[in-house]
Amino acid sequence: MIRIGNAPCSWGVLEFDLEGQAAGYVQVLDEIAQTGYAGTELGDWGFMPTDPARLKAELAERNLTMLGAFVPVDLKDAAAHATGRETAVRTARLLADVQGSQPFIVLADDNGKDPVRTGHAGRIRPEEGLSEAEWQVFAKGAMQIAEAVRSETGLRTVFHHHCAGNVETPEEVETLLQATDPALLGLCFDTGHYRFGGGDPLAGLRRHANRIWHVHFKDCQPEVAACSREQGWDYFQSVRQGIFCELGQGDVDFPAIQAELEKRSYDGWIVVEQDVLPGMGAPRESAQRNQDYLKQIGL
Repeated sequence: MIRIGNAPCSWGVLEFDLEGQAAGYVQVLDEIAQTGYAGTELGDWGFMPTDPARLKAELAERNLTMLGAFVPVDLKDAAAHATGRETAVRTARLLADVQGSQPFIVLADDNGKDPVRTGHAGRIRPEEGLSEAEWQVFAKGAMQIAEAVRSETGLRTVFHHHCAGNVETPEEVETLLQATDPALLGLCFDTGHYRFGGGDPLAGLRRHANRIWHVHFKDCQPEVAACSREQGWDYFQSVRQGIFCELGQGDVDFPAIQAELEKRSYDGWIVVEQDVLPGMGAPRESAQRNQDYLKQIGL
């Protein structure tokens, strides 16, 4: 059975150091529950309570399941791996205390820090990617973190490909998966990032189905994507202009994605993500419209 959650990023709670005030965790959890979602992800460390008993109580009060936590690490820098492991394990311990072995560590690159990758998001050229040596360091770091999380907490790790990071394009997703152990590191497949990164989400889902343990439903607005490429916007300008629109307003074929997931008997969670910057739009209203859209297509 496929279950549906939403995430704090849909309320402007992002991992980046941004201007503006995002919603607090009480509002976010209340509105996730009020709009009919059954689960959530953690958001940045410290956004929600880090005391397990308190966090568990907040979730139980709203009948929400904790699904995972996004952990960005500068994986191409070997010197950052140790701190990344510590952060991931600390986060995984909180998740395990709250929800047992079900949640995922959603590992990602430290997106939005490299000026080239951030400035060219959605139009990355092969020569702007990692070198062979950097790929080896990157993959080794991802594996070490996943192994530490599993051995110390029992949780599994999925990698989240992401625009403005070093794993954005379909070719980069492929390279990382080929360089890592499929028994240890899964894929968090994000439909919107895969689309903005130049891929066909349905083709990507079919190609990587055996590695996909967690799914993010995010749409991608094609006119905004075209303007981003033509005008040379950076990643944050693209987000500000609505690249990740409400579900059904972009060109991701969610009915086909749903049918493929059901065909493959996917029984995990789908997390709706409509990344917005702090202060953008009316997140509760968007969350409700996204929920209504999913019901219309049978989810």
